[in-house]
Amino acid sequence: MTILDGKLVAAELEEQMGKEILSLKEKTGKVPGLTVIIVGEDPASQIYVRNKDRMAASLGVNSHIIRMSEDVGEAAIIAEINRLNNDDDVDAVLVQLPLPARYDTWKILDYLDPSKDVDRFHPANIGMISVNRTKIYPCTPFGILKILERYNINLSGKHAVVVGRSFIVGKPMAAMLTNLDATVTLCHSKTSNLGEIIRQGDVVVAAIGKPGFVTADMVKDGAILIDVGMNYLESEADVMALCEEDQIKKFRKRGYGITGDIHKDAFKKSSYYTPVPGGVGLTTVTMLMYNTIQLFKQRRGIS
Repeated sequence: MTILDGKLVAAELEEQMGKEILSLKEKTGKVPGLTVIIVGEDPASQIYVRNKDRMAASLGVNSHIIRMSEDVGEAAIIAEINRLNNDDDVDAVLVQLPLPARYDTWKILDYLDPSKDVDRFHPANIGMISVNRTKIYPCTPFGILKILERYNINLSGKHAVVVGRSFIVGKPMAAMLTNLDATVTLCHSKTSNLGEIIRQGDVVVAAIGKPGFVTADMVKDGAILIDVGMNYLESEADVMALCEEDQIKKFRKRGYGITGDIHKDAFKKSSYYTPVPGGVGLTTVTMLMYNTIQLFKQRRGIS
């Protein structure tokens, strides 16, 4: 079995992007501009936005964060989106999800200018993915494809099973794999005989948000296992049962362990797998920067 090293892939892409941004600045006198809107105080979102801002700074992307209180009101968020849509210095706009429960997420996302929608969640962009007429994709599934590409894994003819149907990962992942000539089965919480279906997969993408959900008996020998999950465990029993040795050691120091949606024993049956942490999560923010660069180029007709 071979570890698909997300840290390695992210580092290689970031080096390339840093050079490209310098080149674009020499050609245009400008650098790509990204603005993130975050509403409320969700701790995970705060960490994610902070990581985005740090990477943007390290690469030379012009990054701004607009922080809004949870009770700001829908109209104020929409007004901010409309302002950014019309700001020529802003190439990419991201509304950090999840929004607080009181908001209609789709209504708000629909106001994004599709040409500035860096996450690619606007319905127009989702449609372009479905008909294979775009080269920019949602960041997490895009990062998965970059990892597979880096390790020269050809998806044509393979049966890919995607577990989870969110619009952030599962649904676009299924479309993107189909566009690469994989035969795709999209599963979810109401799928009957889920274990039997997963066991048919040459490639299994787990994005269901349940620690250790895909067990060793659910995967066939030689499967390629892509773990999108990032689950924080505070119970010592759960950490001991589900986490790798390095996370068990860290649990004893910090009081929590991290594991994915695929049980560690399943990896032993795989030909390739992404670890958690150290796999898909590390490429997600990287692809956000990649998308920002692509949107900058598209707006200026740069190939």
